Amino acid sequence: MEKIRLKDKTFKLFIPCDEIRKAVARMAAEIRQDMAGRDALFVCVLNGAFMFATELMSELDGAYELSFARYASYAGTGSTGVLREIMPVQESVAGRTVVLLEDIIDSGFTMQEVMRRLREQGAADVKLATMLFKPESLRCALKPDWFGIQIPPAFIVGHGLDYDGLGRAYRDIYVIDD
Repeated sequence: MEKIRLKDKTFKLFIPCDEIRKAVARMAAEIRQDMAGRDALFVCVLNGAFMFATELMSELDGAYELSFARYASYAGTGSTGVLREIMPVQESVAGRTVVLLEDIIDSGFTMQEVMRRLREQGAADVKLATMLFKPESLRCALKPDWFGIQIPPAFIVGHGLDYDGLGRAYRDIYVIDD
């Protein structure tokens, strides 16, 4: 579809799913090489990263441990600036390398805080893999270890990303159409 409508907003096609799949396959090869020999715990950050995590783990195709966590800092089209931990990582991170799987890095504050908390819990190392990266929107000293696609600072939906809970199930990614 070239355009979709969610509530009061219209979005146009921005990144087709084939481009996303290629980026995820490239990332998986990089992660496999970088994480060889490590006892890594992969943590899918819900809700947005579920599609990305599924595709990435399938590409990694190994005996990796996968867990889930859920944090919230968005309402509508903007960040609230307050991180809420809705579902913490259930497994012990003590002494392990944790690889966070995130859908998008925007301001960076959410992942910076999550990474700080995991280090406080005793993680030996915390890495960050994100499907999408908005370097122009970054407002802290955070650098993902791996990212799929670099994008400009625009509001997007699809492929796990939502607008007020809608639009996550689209395979493609759409950008708001002013």
